[in-house]
Amino acid sequence: MTVKDPVCGMTVDPAKTLHHVEFEGHEHHFCSAGCLTKFTADPHRYLHGPAAQAAISPKDVPQGTIWTCPMHPQIRQMGPGSCPICGMALEPLEPSLDEQPNPELIDMSCRLWISAALSLPLVILTLGGEIFGWQLVPISISIWLQLALATPVVLWGGWPFFERFWASLKSRNLNMFTLIGLGVGVAYGYSLVATVFPTAFPASIRTMGGRAPVYLEAAAVITTLVLLGQVLELRARSATGKAIRALLGLAPKTARRVTDSRDEDVALDLVQVGDILRVRPGEKVPVDGIVTEGRSSVDESMISGEPVPVEKTEGDPLTGATVNGTGALLMRAERVGRDTMLSQIVRMVAEAQRSRAPIQAMADKVSAWFVPAVVMTSIVTFIVWSLVGPEPRFAHALVNAIAVLIIACPCALGLATPMSIMVGTGRGASAGVLVKNAEALELMEKIDTLIVDKTGTLTMGKPRLIKVVAAPTFDELYLLRLAASLEKGSEHPLAAAIVDGAEERGLALVDATDFASHTGKGVSGTVAGRAVVLGNKPMLDDLGVDTTLLEAEADALRAEGQGVMLVSVDGKLGGLLVVADPIKDNAAAAVAALRKSGVRVVMMTGDNRRTAEAVARRIGGIDEIFADVLPDQKQTMVEKLRNEGRRVAMAGDGINDAPALAAADVGIAMGTGTDVAMESAAVTLVKGDLGGIVRARHLSRAVMRNIRQNLFFSFIFNAAGVPIAAGVLYPLFGMLLSPIIAGAAMAFSSVTVIGNSLRLRGVRI
Repeated sequence: MTVKDPVCGMTVDPAKTLHHVEFEGHEHHFCSAGCLTKFTADPHRYLHGPAAQAAISPKDVPQGTIWTCPMHPQIRQMGPGSCPICGMALEPLEPSLDEQPNPELIDMSCRLWISAALSLPLVILTLGGEIFGWQLVPISISIWLQLALATPVVLWGGWPFFERFWASLKSRNLNMFTLIGLGVGVAYGYSLVATVFPTAFPASIRTMGGRAPVYLEAAAVITTLVLLGQVLELRARSATGKAIRALLGLAPKTARRVTDSRDEDVALDLVQVGDILRVRPGEKVPVDGIVTEGRSSVDESMISGEPVPVEKTEGDPLTGATVNGTGALLMRAERVGRDTMLSQIVRMVAEAQRSRAPIQAMADKVSAWFVPAVVMTSIVTFIVWSLVGPEPRFAHALVNAIAVLIIACPCALGLATPMSIMVGTGRGASAGVLVKNAEALELMEKIDTLIVDKTGTLTMGKPRLIKVVAAPTFDELYLLRLAASLEKGSEHPLAAAIVDGAEERGLALVDATDFASHTGKGVSGTVAGRAVVLGNKPMLDDLGVDTTLLEAEADALRAEGQGVMLVSVDGKLGGLLVVADPIKDNAAAAVAALRKSGVRVVMMTGDNRRTAEAVARRIGGIDEIFADVLPDQKQTMVEKLRNEGRRVAMAGDGINDAPALAAADVGIAMGTGTDVAMESAAVTLVKGDLGGIVRARHLSRAVMRNIRQNLFFSFIFNAAGVPIAAGVLYPLFGMLLSPIIAGAAMAFSSVTVIGNSLRLRGVRI
């Protein structure tokens, strides 16, 4: 049994954790001593406050009701707001087709435009006189005009930042808003006192007509620049959601339900499992289901990426949002609403975009000490300039201390990883690569060993009639017609392959009489007045049928791992039917590409060694084969390879692969396989082919390269900006960094990270 840590939402095993406490009659377990300490300090917050909303299941509430933080997905609450950890605006947990106006973006945009309109005349009023010598109004009046213009910008435009600043202090989660609140608050607070009570300052710093210098334009412009950065960030995050909305938009709005009396168009959310639906030519398939009547070709490119339509007939599966071709179909609804493949894809993409890559831990560790270090640096800067700086010392000390606080805001550092993950996982979804979490995306580029299941992964997973070999006195199509007509009465999987093969060749089958099944040998019966037997060599030997004519060819085919069945007609050898599980078209090319990139490919199958070796020979490039492997042995084999120091990915599609998929560093499920396999895997390939693994590795490399670039940009801005803002260049070049320039540099660093991340939308994988 497992439970959730009420502080961070992490799943923990009560039997293994050392951290637990009893409160309100219940025992609560924690993943670490840190979470236990936070809970003990304020248990009601985590059991009854906003933090408790993290335990809410999305299925329990209407779509769009729960909001979460893209950087800290353990934070959940009812409705919009800001993250108590980083201060970032929350976003809906579940994506919606209707692009609802983001209340945070609307609010920030309104504040930005009004603040910009007030800041522009403020800049002209102050910097115009300093740079161009414009003296539009007397200083005594200018000071009060500046206060009138700056006050609404700082107190109204910047109010959300002060709220987040205060929240960061209360929760002891220092973040970029801590620095923004300190910098802007000190600049405005000092300037307010200097304007209203000018005589409160020493005469040595009152240089402006008996007044102390004010920095109202700096406080207002910095607030405006931070608002600009927030608006750009919110718009960029909205852009990353376009991939999800594009997927959601593929689903039709209505379905045509067939009833006893008539057909009726109903809203998609009214369709129930078991409903019979009509899909007319050119229409989208409304939900996942099974064809019950009709024949058509269906464009499944939205899930497979393949432009070639797939033929569908009675019994074939249909996927919601795919496009029907020229034929009319009747279908039975099997999965509706949140259970359809399209909804699962959307949910996986959304969860992956909010997941955290291990590399994010480095940024978290840096941020943990970075903000306190910046505050200390700002204090030291103020003290040093106050003691040894040029006159007016207080003014220089204040300006440089504020510049340090502003330029060091770690907003770019916080955005570096989440932005790349959000954009990258959306790009992967459009290419049929669904990544469940960011950790898998990071590990994919490090994989050095790939274990692949044979059936359903390297092969199609469904037997097909490969070849018909007729004896000299028989016609191939006639022989196949007799055999398929006989097999119509059998439930064996190989029988279905023979019947399907005959129907694909357009043969008209007839009913067989005197049908009999001989366990372990074959079947017999009468077809069109002829005695037909289909089975193995021992069965035909028992009937006295001479098979020597085709024995050599049969042995050669068996050596290739193909299933061979002998056919006799009226006591004479009629020929051979060859049934096999075909190798997927691009399996050989994908294996070659993986080996070229340094990945060792291992086949692991429950099938016999001869068949496995035959498949390996036809594909080429398989480094090692493990045959006759049971499901629990697959998991053991994965763990053995990992213990040898290898980074292992496991690709499979069946229930028997689920334990191994979960045990691997990265589990990769074929989208054509079972739900259990897909739940156990960290990556799902919608099309279900090995080419998707190649695309997943390309995506991983592109995303991780992008993250490293973002982190580099972030560190460079902060590493270079803080000492410059502190004034290290002043003794050599007389150069100081204005808080306004510091604010612009801080905003530019965020824009750089956002712009670099958005490049992933067009990356080739």
